Amino acid sequence: MYSFKNDYSEGAHPRILNALVESNMEQTSGYGEDIYTERAVELLKQKIKRDDAHIHLFVGGTQANLTAISAFLRPHEAAIAANTGHILVHETGAIEATGHKIISIKVSNGKLSPEDIKPALDEHTDEHMVKPKLVYISNSTEIGSIYKKSELEKLSKFCKENKLLLYIDGARLGSALCSEENDVELSDLARLADAFYIGGTKNGALMGEAMVICNNSLKEDFRFYIKQKGALLAKGRLLGIQFLELFKDDLYFDLAKHANVMADLLRKEISKAGYSFLTHSPSNQIFPILPNKLIEKLGNKYSFTIWQKSDKYNSVIRLVTSWATKESMALDFINDLKNFTEV
Repeated sequence: MYSFKNDYSEGAHPRILNALVESNMEQTSGYGEDIYTERAVELLKQKIKRDDAHIHLFVGGTQANLTAISAFLRPHEAAIAANTGHILVHETGAIEATGHKIISIKVSNGKLSPEDIKPALDEHTDEHMVKPKLVYISNSTEIGSIYKKSELEKLSKFCKENKLLLYIDGARLGSALCSEENDVELSDLARLADAFYIGGTKNGALMGEAMVICNNSLKEDFRFYIKQKGALLAKGRLLGIQFLELFKDDLYFDLAKHANVMADLLRKEISKAGYSFLTHSPSNQIFPILPNKLIEKLGNKYSFTIWQKSDKYNSVIRLVTSWATKESMALDFINDLKNFTEV
């Protein structure tokens, strides 16, 4: 049984494991104040071209989101997210558990635009309702779409004009930045967003997300919030070493490119076989619509997510490729899909 269910099934890239082993017996300071984390933070500042940014390392995405969003919002303020947004659908009410409502916006492509957000601002008019304050987006999104630079620029401008914070979930940022359709650079995010994070867990790290805070008003006391939420890792060097290894050369982007290439291979061949897709997703997640009988046969050899029903006879599945996806297994999946289709 080979898994196309997610991009964190495997452990970590061998270079990361080697770096962790080689430094294992060194004694360092704790809680992210070690030399490896300091080097990683400085390196990331160079990559985003913002010396003034504050960067904090977290173990996972939900932990990063709930800590940041609850720190950035006052008690009566709310976040705005697409109806597919991770904080709305797949984080077990973590944001709501901190006391903040999420205003859901129905969209078809997983992305928010100023036109999508404005009605929510118009509807929340006074102190009898929560106050919309933070716009949450993911890049790539939960259904594999990506934001172009022009879209982010419009969002950023709209948020500034309406005194909203723009926060970007970058769990799969590597895949978005390495998409053939992408025109966004890391430095653009640091210019346009108030805060965002760079995902490592889904791009070759054992675990780890790098939170980048660009808005000066959000920086003060952030380590207090991290500690209070149980997110200040005593052995912080474990995160620092991984990000240092990922970004000291192009490893981070090489791994994301591989995941995208494997997704492109699946996408093109599934399309050639005559099947359509739920959405346009130029990243490492694809959503083909297949006959239920074919899905059942494929499910005997491969692990994947049945995303939703399309109609009585067909369903949407999600296939996710990773930095470690074997080309031979992608080709096997394609061959089996074609063979099962012909039966």
